Amino acid sequence: MTLRPKLGIIAGNGRFPFLVLDAARAQGYEVVVAAIKEETSPEIESRGATVHWLSLGELSKLIETFRREGVTRAVMAGQVKHKQIFSAIRPDWRLAKLLLSLGTRNTDSLLGAVAKVLADEGIVLENSTSLLEPLLAKPGVLTQRSPSEPEMKNIKYGRAVARPLTHFNVGQTVVIAENACVAIEAMEGTDATIERAGQLMASLELGGSLDQSFLSRELTVVKVSKADQDMRFDVPIVGVRTIEVMQRAGAKCLALDAGKCLLIDGAEAIVSAANEAGIAIVAD
Repeated sequence: MTLRPKLGIIAGNGRFPFLVLDAARAQGYEVVVAAIKEETSPEIESRGATVHWLSLGELSKLIETFRREGVTRAVMAGQVKHKQIFSAIRPDWRLAKLLLSLGTRNTDSLLGAVAKVLADEGIVLENSTSLLEPLLAKPGVLTQRSPSEPEMKNIKYGRAVARPLTHFNVGQTVVIAENACVAIEAMEGTDATIERAGQLMASLELGGSLDQSFLSRELTVVKVSKADQDMRFDVPIVGVRTIEVMQRAGAKCLALDAGKCLLIDGAEAIVSAANEAGIAIVAD
């Protein structure tokens, strides 16, 4: 089989880089991985690709590595924790200059600026889901159970709350109960937001301040994409762990944006876990 041109993968944490790597190799790409020391699993070296390790902030080294390997197309795959980016990062001169030029200090503005620098150096960043279309959420009810009428009201309200917030790079996940917003995602991520909502509801119950006739204990999780979602990075992701966290938190419904959210463990595994937990999943 003739190999396609080399594809670079800038690998963060989690399973996402492995899925992209395996899909790329299956489609005939020769893969060069830029693995982030603070984030990427060492297992990445066992997947038959060329792997170069670099630290967060080494933008010049990333460019030099891809140039030396002949990489002109790349994808970002896997999360880099937001707090890592803005607290633990040690920028080289090129990234330091870029950081000083940012008008807004958030992940999207930083990664967008990095993408521009790479493009200026002849390395084009492509959509991180371009090789994983089958893993994007399909429209419709995905589980055996459909959302109840109160859950549908929560979904409608949750989307109305979340969509305007995404312009400020917060709120891609909101947790709703009886048309009340219990938690909004900031830097902590989806699973931590759901856990916080569950803890808050539990504390209200223990404190005797939760009137069940007024506010239902069951939570609805709404995860949305941004209106201008850049599919090159920061793609919304849910997995089996998300379902497990929802179950512990008392969340019984999950709403996603169809075609914009990656089911990282595959639809079958996630839906099976949701069915077992009595959780409804719907994508619109």
